[in-house]
Amino acid sequence: MSIALLFPGQGSQAIGMGAALSEAFPEAKQTFEEVDDALNQNLRKIILEGPEELLTMTENAQPALMAVSIAIMRVLEKDGGFEISRQASFVAGHSLGEYSALAAAGSFSLFDTALLLRQRGKAMQEAVPLGDGGMAALLGANIESATELAEAASEGEVCSPANDNAPDQVVISGTTGAIDRAVQLAPDFGIKRAIPLQVSAPFHCSLMAPAAAVMADALQKVTISPPLLPLVSNVSARAIQEPDTIRRNLEKQVTAMVRWRESILEMKKEGVDKVVEIGSGRVLSGLMKRIDKEISAISVSDPESIESFLNSI
Repeated sequence: MSIALLFPGQGSQAIGMGAALSEAFPEAKQTFEEVDDALNQNLRKIILEGPEELLTMTENAQPALMAVSIAIMRVLEKDGGFEISRQASFVAGHSLGEYSALAAAGSFSLFDTALLLRQRGKAMQEAVPLGDGGMAALLGANIESATELAEAASEGEVCSPANDNAPDQVVISGTTGAIDRAVQLAPDFGIKRAIPLQVSAPFHCSLMAPAAAVMADALQKVTISPPLLPLVSNVSARAIQEPDTIRRNLEKQVTAMVRWRESILEMKKEGVDKVVEIGSGRVLSGLMKRIDKEISAISVSDPESIESFLNSI
């Protein structure tokens, strides 16, 4: 059995995530406290109690999701005796989840990861005025039809694939006008449904260039250690471990498409037959059924699923 650990991205957040962990395991509670100290904020209170509009703010959601993932990893390691370098073959994360993956693999300290994600969230939110950009999920679209639709809808504005999530699900990102046109044109390209997403900014497209510049500067100021096991990068869909390559890819990731479908297939090619989603929700394990049913997928988010996972290895 070859295992890859997957770390979720924005959209997986939920009020109360990590609450049972925090009550059951001191190291989980300590993780949330360390993130609060790094950010000089009571983020744990927002995670546990809300309100939802505060938790879903990009600058809060990103470090919050990371905190939950790392709390789970610490419980697996300290209470379950899980050794990431020995018992997993790869890590990967969807968008912000890439930072969680790198923290889990020892590339970033928890302190630095929290601060980087706070900066990333703020920079992405501020890159485009509210209302000037949007995203839409294309159901029944592959990357080819999504690309053709985006090009037709752009009309000189920004519109491009942002997430290649599965063979039948691609998310596009761009100006509000271009996204509105894409939603209307989708049936002409054989796409079943185009659903505008309730997002605060058009992530993973060229409109995020100001945020990419902020992150390039921020990433130069932190230490990146070689991860204990390879990271399959969102940008390249290839395994990387060299710190300078990790830094460059994280800079590019802000404006580049998340090549998630290709990343999963790359790990399968390298022998992975089981993926474990570490964090809130089941978005990534759900996508696995659509990418490749031969790979088994489970999600680990609470004391019960932690016990179940540890018993399965």
